[in-house]
Amino acid sequence: MENREEHAFVFYGDKAAGDLIKKPAGYEFTYKPEYLRDPDAMPISLAMPLTETPYESSKLFPFFDGLLPEGWLLELTSASAKIDKTDKFRLLMYTGKDPIGAISVRHVDEKTHGK
Repeated sequence: MENREEHAFVFYGDKAAGDLIKKPAGYEFTYKPEYLRDPDAMPISLAMPLTETPYESSKLFPFFDGLLPEGWLLELTSASAKIDKTDKFRLLMYTGKDPIGAISVRHVDEKTHGK
C-alpha cells in the first residue's frame, strides 16, 4: 500500500462540490466552502449531508463505492484499464469522470473544465 495521498475533485453537475482524498490510513471527503455557500447546493449523497466538517473513513465511502462497476463489468474495466480491481480509488478515477448520474469524480491532474 502506498504512503502518499491522492486527490480527486468531486463535481455535482458542473459545480465543484468537494475534494476526495485517499490517505495512507483511509479516505476523506470535504465539501468546498464556495459550494457550501451556494444556495442551490445539493448534497452528493443523502448519507453525506452538506457540512463544513470533513467526512473520514478507513474504507472508500459507500456512496463512491456504489459508483464503481460490479461483476463482469468490473472484471472487464479492470482488465482493459490495467487497474487492480481492489484499487477502488484508481478505478473511481478511471470510471468516475463520465457518470450516469449527476456526480462525477476527476483526478486532480485532469482538467476540471467540462468532460
